[in-house]
Amino acid sequence: MMSEQALDIDGLTALAQASALVTAGCGCEIASYPGWTRTPVSFPQAHMRPAGTLAGDPYDEPTFAEYHPSGTNYWSPDAPIAIHYFPYNRCSVQQCTVCLRYCLTYVEAGGYYVEPRIRALDARLIVDAPVAD
Repeated sequence: MMSEQALDIDGLTALAQASALVTAGCGCEIASYPGWTRTPVSFPQAHMRPAGTLAGDPYDEPTFAEYHPSGTNYWSPDAPIAIHYFPYNRCSVQQCTVCLRYCLTYVEAGGYYVEPRIRALDARLIVDAPVAD
């Protein structure tokens, strides 16, 4: 089993910039998810391919701290994509093989449920803010 390629800030930004150039419509509707949302049941997962991961060492516990210096929140469409903070530090990056757009995905695991979530990549929002100790 191959592991996903680890992405750094430059790699993630390049994928986001490539995604922004896509103008064609597609059934994946990735562009319609500017903020985190539950992945719809109708989402064409069969069209997606892994493009990388932001998750670090599987033996280190990543932070649950979020990064919102401008008063945004988890659900905000303009919330920073802070790669070292939750939930980005647990994300995979996927690409639609039909339209070639990229998105972030992860699985939210609450006490009584599991919910796959999705967010479109936006290069303007990607930040490399260090996690405070």
